[in-house]
Order: sequence, then C-alpha cells, then structure tokens
Amino acid sequence: MQRFNDSTKSDFPHARPPLERMLRIHQALQVGGFPNASKLAREVEVSTKTIHRDIEFMRDRLNLPIEFDASRNGYFYTGEVSAFPTMQITEGEIFALVVAEKALQQYRGTSFEKPLLSAIKKMESALPDTISLNLADIERTISFRTRAEPILNLEIFDALAKAVAQRQQLELYYRKPGQLAEQRLVDAYHLANINGEWYLFAYDHARKDLRTFVPARIQSVQPTGKTFERPQKFSLEKRLRDSFGVHSGEGEFDVVIRFNARAADYIREKKWHPSQSLRDLKNGGAELKMKLSSLAEVQRWVLSWGGDAEVLKPRELAESVREAAQRILEMPQRARVERMDKSWLNAPHTGVK
Repeated sequence: MQRFNDSTKSDFPHARPPLERMLRIHQALQVGGFPNASKLAREVEVSTKTIHRDIEFMRDRLNLPIEFDASRNGYFYTGEVSAFPTMQITEGEIFALVVAEKALQQYRGTSFEKPLLSAIKKMESALPDTISLNLADIERTISFRTRAEPILNLEIFDALAKAVAQRQQLELYYRKPGQLAEQRLVDAYHLANINGEWYLFAYDHARKDLRTFVPARIQSVQPTGKTFERPQKFSLEKRLRDSFGVHSGEGEFDVVIRFNARAADYIREKKWHPSQSLRDLKNGGAELKMKLSSLAEVQRWVLSWGGDAEVLKPRELAESVREAAQRILEMPQRARVERMDKSWLNAPHTGVK
C-alpha cells in the first residue's frame, strides 16, 4: 500500500490524515479554479510532493478523472464527480473492527501492539463521517478478560519475534519448572499465541528435534549471527492437530470422558478438539470422544472438572487422574504431619541420664 506522509513528518508534524487531505483536494477540484500543487499544499499544510502522491492515488486507485491543464497551471476534473468514493462498510464490519481493537489487549506491551494498533486506527480513520452506529455504545458493551495474563520480558519477546521473522539462530538460557537454566541452541521457527499463552516452536540442535519453549521461562537471548532455512514440511497445524493444547506426542490415544448433567451443557457449548464426537446420554450427561497424541494436558483438564468428569478410556489416563486426585486429598494430611514434626523438633525435651 502506498504511504502518504513519509516525507512530511519533519516539515509538518501535525499533518492531516491521508483521507482528510484527499477530501480537501476533491473539494478544491469541485469548486474549480484549477488549483495547482503549491496552492493545495499551502491549504492542506503538507509538502507539494505529498500533494502529487495524493493526486496520483486519487487518479490511479480511486479512478477519479483528474487531469492537469498546463495552460492554466492547475488540476481539474474532466468529468462529473458526484461524491468522493469512501470506504463502504457495514454495521457488522464496524462492530467487528471495535471487537478487534478490544482483542488487542492481549498484545499490549509486545512488539505486535504498535503495528496492529496502527492498522486498526488507519481503518477507523477511513470510515465515513456520517455513520449511524454508536461506537461509544459498543466500546462500553464489549470487553476481553484473561484469567492469568502471561508475564513477559518484552526485550526477550521482541528478540524472539525478530528471530522468527528473520530466521535467526538463537542461543537461549532456558529454565524448565523446578530446574536450573541451561543453554540451548535453537532455530526459531514459529511464535504462536495459543489460548492466550505465548509459545516458541524451535528446532533444538542438541536434541535434534522440534521443541516448544515458553517465553516467560527464557532468561536470556543472543543471536549467533547465523541464519537457517525453515523446512518446507514444517506445519504448526499438523504438529498440534492431535494435541489437546501445545504438547504433541508420539502416541495414539482414543480418549473417552463422561460428564454428568451438571457439566454436560458446558461441554456442549464448545468445540474442544477437531477430532471430537459428542454423544448425549439419557440422564442428561454427555460422552466426549477424542483422538490425542499426548495425555498430559487432557489429564489436567479432566481434574479441573472436579467430580463432574469420569475417564472411561484409556486406562492410563484414568489411573493418572485417580493418582493426582489422591495426592490432592492427601495434601492436608501431609501438611498436618509436617507441622507436627516441626513442632516436636522445636519443643524443649528432657533427656534421661
């Protein structure tokens, strides 16, 4: 897309938006008088170079019949122009635009915020002045909330985004939960936001495999100066197709989970996995079937339903859920024993001589 005001920023720091400039040019041409670039530049408060670009855009992209009359040293319309062509947009599209700007909240502070916000503002500035939809009402009625917003080091996140775009090899210091940080040499393939969480998908040279990294766990990033070619066969969609979130495995599991009537309506309201099939039960419950390559994430999901979900298949998933639930039940008892041990150790004792 053509840029309109690159050369005018220093000379005219408060230059008008492109659409407003072109509307002023259109009005001047409608009146007649054969205005030239110098006159228009003074009226619109931009450079003559900007006026030339605007007129070129109006003629070539908006198909307006503009010509220059050398004898009168000015521009004119060669035919009738009833109205300036503006962006045609429906009420639903405006609503979607406001929702998109609201959704930007999850990118606040990241390197994506500025270009995304700029694009949305450009679309908003191109809207017609007379519009029946009350944008302020939509602003008050639409919002986005995240349950647990990821904490990002913005410098590290920006370095990752640039590495993915420029196919840079990186040296990371990465810390897995409960472990010390270790050095990793990776080719940064893809940066993705999945269910509100950011993940880096990169080829790990030491492990000779594609691995998933959480940006919040990366302590430092340093480009090696080398670049790489991303394999054509790499596809994030294919990699995550059989996962329940971001963790894909080598297994093939037919997962069957039965939900009672209290939870069934919530299950029916969403599509949890591309492979899912849902069967209603006579008692008001529902039975969910999926094909997964890993059980780690679905185990935690089942536990989040408390006693409203029962794993029917596979056996290893049912056992892992049962063991995790048992550990939860035992936590208060273990805590009481630990408190008793500490109190006994700290209490004064009289030894028998």
